[in-house]
Amino acid sequence: KMEVRVRILFTSLCHSDVYFWEAKGQAPLFPRILGHEAGGIVESVGEGVTELQPGDHVLPVFTGECGECAHCKSEESNLCEVLRLNTDRGGMLHDGKTRFSINGKPIYHFLGTSTFSEYTVIHVGYLAKINPAAPLDKVCILSCGFCTGYGAAVNVAKPKKGQTVAVFGLGAVGLAAAEGARISGASRIIGVDVVSSKFEQAKKFGVTDFVNPKDHDKPVQQVIAEMTNGGVDRSIECSGNLEAMISAFECVHDGWGVAVLVGLPSKDHIFKTHPINFLYERTLKGTFFGNFKPRTDLPVVVEKYMNKELELEKFITHEVAFEDINKAFEYMLKGES
Repeated sequence: KMEVRVRILFTSLCHSDVYFWEAKGQAPLFPRILGHEAGGIVESVGEGVTELQPGDHVLPVFTGECGECAHCKSEESNLCEVLRLNTDRGGMLHDGKTRFSINGKPIYHFLGTSTFSEYTVIHVGYLAKINPAAPLDKVCILSCGFCTGYGAAVNVAKPKKGQTVAVFGLGAVGLAAAEGARISGASRIIGVDVVSSKFEQAKKFGVTDFVNPKDHDKPVQQVIAEMTNGGVDRSIECSGNLEAMISAFECVHDGWGVAVLVGLPSKDHIFKTHPINFLYERTLKGTFFGNFKPRTDLPVVVEKYMNKELELEKFITHEVAFEDINKAFEYMLKGES
């Protein structure tokens, strides 16, 4: 009931897959099929599913939209009470059981999606129906990484034309945040990363300056404040590193600066800063999936791509056959992708 079987045609990798594979931030739950950023075609639907039918093109998303709860009805939230991110759930909402098994034993689901599989079963609330003309091998990246970073910029940080923006962490999410800042008309985008080789690639996404904290003997927030006459107008933290989160907040200008946290912290992290930073009118915000409502907003973002308002090709560095997925993870872990 309310479930959909999807044939996955393309899946992309996200660093969160590694995070849960290594079981660093939560109780390990194995065997489990990971993967949560993908594009596919509806193969069959269960009882009660009215908005999808076999043949529809869909993007699975790790956080859902039931359409009925207070969050879904609010214009301000995308944190669905029923289908929000649940990292511990290994079964389906309907009965808590798995739809995968081997030799009669369960294989657990991951974030409601489990896209590292040719077929997967997903609750209808986690599926965004999209334009069937959109190439799934490109728009699949919208279902996690791109929207998380891009939305953090355009929906949350909201830089005004001509403002300065700092982006901490130049992985796919950080580059999407930089792209959002570029599209918003930022005059200067400062990329912050401990891997200097990322800067050349980052220029394609609008990054104008690069700071490697390892190259300086003072805190990176001080370096940025000196570069920008008191601080950037907006900063977006995309690495999940605690020091970077604090730096991202402390590097914004007093009076109007806004910092947005995107990166996933470790469960033991405690954010520490002096309260005077808030009293001097700096704002700290968080965002989840770029504040996009998955089923409502994703089809609209896909249309932006179809209308050539967004460029997704430059976010894709490699394409490998599904059977070589471990090679793809090697590229990611070595920083080659």
